[in-house]
Parts: sequence; structure tokens; C-alpha cells
Amino acid sequence: MKYLYSIGEVIVFLALSLIAILKGIIKFLIPKKYKMKTINGEIALVTGGGGGLGRLLSLRLANLGAIVVVWDINESGIQETIKLVRAAGGTCYGYVCDLCDREDIYKKANIIKEEIGKVTILINNAGIASITKFLDTPDKLIIRTMDVNIMSHFWTAKAFLPTMMESNKGHIVSIASLAGHCGVPKLVDYCASKFAAVGFDEALRIELEDEGYDINTTVVCPYFIRSTGLFDDVQSSYVPILSSNDVADQIITAMRCNYKFLIIPGYLQLLLIFKWLVPWMCCAMFLRGVIKGISPTSHGQPCAATTANDCNMPSKDQNDAAIHQQLTRRISSSERKP
Repeated sequence: MKYLYSIGEVIVFLALSLIAILKGIIKFLIPKKYKMKTINGEIALVTGGGGGLGRLLSLRLANLGAIVVVWDINESGIQETIKLVRAAGGTCYGYVCDLCDREDIYKKANIIKEEIGKVTILINNAGIASITKFLDTPDKLIIRTMDVNIMSHFWTAKAFLPTMMESNKGHIVSIASLAGHCGVPKLVDYCASKFAAVGFDEALRIELEDEGYDINTTVVCPYFIRSTGLFDDVQSSYVPILSSNDVADQIITAMRCNYKFLIIPGYLQLLLIFKWLVPWMCCAMFLRGVIKGISPTSHGQPCAATTANDCNMPSKDQNDAAIHQQLTRRISSSERKP
């Protein structure tokens, strides 16, 4: 009987898989404009919304009628985003939030619930990178990278997911990276955090589906993006650097169509498949061939610290001096990277 039961399970699995494949094909053939959901009147939170990709996403969300809330450590950047959104006729609020501080995230989340309402769209966009060889990266920078790039996803989801579950409605977007699928030299901590972001999205989605909730998640994995201020000196062969405006458009479309994942450019999905089919030497040679070199921007960016006092952090010893030097090169929590 146990043997027959196992055969029955396999048959049911194959039948349901066939149905899912057919539904997927039909959905693929439907024009995008008929698949897009409306977000008019919904409250959307964008972390790292004080500039860069976060600002572009905020503007697009507001243009679609969403009430936008931006979080960033950069108060002037927040005010600029609010100004631009309101000038375009949208509704936008902003709060200074340190994504390295779990308690600050929970505190600001409660303020939003009281002052604005229930967040139904959460876009975890904030990200940072140190761009140094692994053994040259100070411990504090590694911890900070993990705090902003992945741990904040846990805390924001725990803060806003319960209300989404109550109404059985919501969407969580995780801005990861192609570096969440492929390793890159000088970005060991960054790649690790993005691999984690991809895993976070997939595991959370499966858990929500298993519990019967109709809450969507989307993980976004773009290649290097132009005009972010961090990877301006990257030497990329064969694969062109992406336009930030084009990336923002694709993210909003993916979210409105309830896509599970978005890889930009799309044709790199095929290359990710080959990664597991070819010998490692082939994969390594390809990655080294595409990314010839990567280094911090050479024209000096302002301090992009993730806490308010990092720019004025005293250099008590050589290690602190190295940390301060790295922080002055960091991308802001609102700007994007590969």
C-alpha cells in the first residue's frame, strides 16, 4: 500500500505540474497591460528612497496613485524625494531610519501605522558595498553590509507582514542583484548578502504559499546599473551597463504583474542555467571575462554612512581609520549596484 501511495503522489505531482506549466504559458501569452494590477491608494514603503533607484521607484509608485513612504539615513535626500513626488502631484512622506538598527526600524514602522496606515507594498531597496578584498575588509564594514543588505529585510518584513496577513493582501519586493547568483572579486560580503536576499525571498514566498496567504513576493536581480556613484569605474565586457530609469520601469512592471523574480537583462537567465551545467573553470573564465575590473569610484563620493554619526567617527586607531576611509567611498542606502 505504501508503494501504491507513493506512485499516486508522483502522478498527482506530475498532473499538477502540467496544469501549472499550461497556466504559465497562457499567462505568458497575455499582454502585460492586461496582467498589471492597480496600486492606486495603496501605501508603499521604499527603503533607501532618498536618491538613486529608490527615488525613481518612489516617483513611479506615486504616479500610479500609491501613497509613498520613503526611508533613508540621508534626511536631505528624503526631503528632495518628497519635493519631487509632490511636485508631480503625488503623495509622499519620509522618515529618517537607520536600517542597521532593528529597534529603529520597528519604531518607525509603528509611527507609519499610526500616522499613515497599513503598508501593503514593501520595497527593500537599500543597499551598500565596501568593494575591497575580503581579508582587507574591516569587520565592522562586513557587519554593516550584512545589516543593510539582508538583515534589514528580516526586520522590515517582521514589521509589516503581520498586517498584510490580516488582510491577506500585500507585496514584498527584494532588490537583490546578479551578484546574488554569481560571485564577484572584491565583493565577497556584498555577494553573500545578495545570495541571502535571494534565499530570503524564495523561502518566505514558499512559507506564505504553504500557509494559504495571497501575498506576493518579487526578487529583483539586476546587473551593474549606470549613474549610481559606486561602480562608475567598473569595466564590463559584452553585457552593457543598465539604465537606472529602465531598471525602475521593469521593477514596477514586475511588481504589478506579480512576477516571482526579475533578472535584468532577461537573457542572463539562460547564462545562470549554464552555470550549473558547465565545469567550474568555464564559469570562472566567463565571469572574469565579463567583469574585467571593479573598484570604488575614483571621483570621490560624499560620506554614505548608514548611521548618522559615521561621517564624524573619530579615528582612534589604524582600524578605525580604515573603516572611515571605506565609509567615505560607500554607496548611499538609496543608490544601486550590480
